[in-house]
Amino acid sequence: MPSTPPPPPLGPPEPITADPPKAIARPLLTQSWLDLTFLHWAVDPADVAPLLPPGTVPDTLDGVTYVGLVAFRMHRVGWLRLPGIPYLGTFPETNVRLYSVDEHGRRGVVFLSLDASRLLPVAVARAGFRMPYLWSRMTVRHSGDTVTYTSSRRWPGPRGARSRITVRVGERIGEPTGLEHFLTARWGLHGAFFGRSMYLPNAHPRWSLHRAEAVECEEDLVTAAGLPKPVGGPVSVLYSPGVPARFGRPARPAGIRTP
Repeated sequence: MPSTPPPPPLGPPEPITADPPKAIARPLLTQSWLDLTFLHWAVDPADVAPLLPPGTVPDTLDGVTYVGLVAFRMHRVGWLRLPGIPYLGTFPETNVRLYSVDEHGRRGVVFLSLDASRLLPVAVARAGFRMPYLWSRMTVRHSGDTVTYTSSRRWPGPRGARSRITVRVGERIGEPTGLEHFLTARWGLHGAFFGRSMYLPNAHPRWSLHRAEAVECEEDLVTAAGLPKPVGGPVSVLYSPGVPARFGRPARPAGIRTP
């Protein structure tokens, strides 16, 4: 039988920077991410490689890659330069994500699942962008210095996949570590857009990050996304009040902008 051709050679990964490498003057999408909690577990790159889009490999730091469970409030999603939508564009979200790098050295994230509480945005993202959005019952509640995020999946499934995360927010981080920049300063998204594998650049102000403690973390979203169950507690727990974000036009794997 003929052997499978090797993947294309990869260039050196772009540097990890706390600020976006390029501004996005003409955004395709605008939105704000508020009340974010980042939970991360170390995983074997071999476990995540089959789940990444063609043309990408796991992005690693000291030979290790990570799976992230990120819970937050999406706020006022908007198209182009139009004002963000207050109701349909505002909702809780919890995503499971991996870290990728492509043949041009562009670092990015790959979303395995994105649970959100608004059905219409879920349907549009699935049909128009082929993004793995899922409709879920969700809440985000504050109590003193703690934030609790809950999620229970409704459609398309696996129905009942859920998460309950409570974190206690601590002091602001003056200078994030290399790992904390690696996990949060991601300036693009690898995935399938408009039926093609593409790279979608994004830009936002530098994160304001806080130390956080995972008071409670009960979830099966990671295994529902096709990954092994995380062993032990998360190796990194961070919180941010949030940032406004812009997404530019997607680029094809060859680096060519879409029309």
